[in-house]
Amino acid sequence: MSRPIASFRKNSREEVRVSVDEFRGHELLNIRVWFEADDGEMRPGKQGIALRLELLPELREALERAGQVSE
Repeated sequence: MSRPIASFRKNSREEVRVSVDEFRGHELLNIRVWFEADDGEMRPGKQGIALRLELLPELREALERAGQVSE
């Protein structure tokens, strides 16, 4: 089961998709780079990360710190 959360363009041929997926009975936050294949279809690539939902607060904190660095 996959529940799409968000997506945004990375560049002209790739996008980042965020979803909540189930794997072996565990819900995971999946952040994956999708690419446009030669046939024009979007396919998931190897680049990405999958985390247990329990780690979401730690990821959120890390992203907030990263946002402060870029300001």
